Amino acid sequence: MIRVRFLTPEGDVAVETEATEGDRLLELGQAKGMPLEGTCEGQMACSTCHVIVAPEDFDRLPRPSEEEEDMLDLAIGATRTSRLSCQIVLTPELDGLTVSLPPEHRNMQGR
Repeated sequence: MIRVRFLTPEGDVAVETEATEGDRLLELGQAKGMPLEGTCEGQMACSTCHVIVAPEDFDRLPRPSEEEEDMLDLAIGATRTSRLSCQIVLTPELDGLTVSLPPEHRNMQGR
């Protein structure tokens, strides 16, 4: 199992959960009630699944594609460690991953 921690924009723990290898961070967060919209359903046509990866975890992730970087340029509140959660496939190397929602995050689905 791969442990993942979701934090609120204020840094409080919102959810600590476990995933299996191959799960996408977006679907895991949605299943646990995190307000990750994912409007384009993982097609990298939006930035509504933007998360901020903990700095100590960021270098464990594969580098983002050029397309992902282009979408992150449109994300509200993007930081140096921002990623699209739809592009993070969970592997054992990511065990203990911590991500937070950006402070400007809005969930248009109203969850």
